[in-house]
Amino acid sequence: MVDGNSAYNLHEIGPSLHADGGYVALIDRRMLERECLAHSLNYHKINRRVLTFSDLRDWQDARDVIGIPSAVLFNTGSYAPGEINGEIERLITAVAPAAVVVLSDNQDLNSILDTIALGVRGYIPSSVNIDICIQAISLAIAGGRFIPASSVLGISELLGLSSHRSAPAAKLTNRQSAIAEALRRGKANKDIASELNLCESTIKVHIRNIMRKLGATNRTEVACRMGGGMFEH
Repeated sequence: MVDGNSAYNLHEIGPSLHADGGYVALIDRRMLERECLAHSLNYHKINRRVLTFSDLRDWQDARDVIGIPSAVLFNTGSYAPGEINGEIERLITAVAPAAVVVLSDNQDLNSILDTIALGVRGYIPSSVNIDICIQAISLAIAGGRFIPASSVLGISELLGLSSHRSAPAAKLTNRQSAIAEALRRGKANKDIASELNLCESTIKVHIRNIMRKLGATNRTEVACRMGGGMFEH
């Protein structure tokens, strides 16, 4: 069942979930943690209904009524290390094509890379604030991928990119700096265009110029060179 304060009536919410672009399924074995996080996501305007479940089977029991979510936020906090990867694999298969985002206390680089390799669309350390969490989920829904800043920097160092990670601000115009900062925060092109009152095609041109100036080949490298980026799209 879907839990929470006076559990949702699935027969009433089912049609609206399909009509308004879906929902976010929050899976966490711990009732207090999942209800607090669901409340926080709603309070900070994630712009999708958040339905909470204790585990994958709990969601599967409601699937015929509520359909496939836009994204699943899976909190691994109550799982033993040996359980996590198998549970993630089952979850990805069950909710496809929905984006799966993992929330975890573990910030070990190898563990993060192993989890990303399973096919999740994001890995959120529990140390981030709720706004970053919402941005990561929104990016995953849009087809992007969220990677923790520490992982981006760690990968950069392994690849020998750290010596030119931070680009002089003078290389970029004010407009380009604003767009580069938006990329670092994981915003999609259409959102950047709306905020800056520009056409999306103009944003794409700016991004190409930013990548050329910073010597970057993708959005992740732009974020990294801007000082510890987290997102890729």
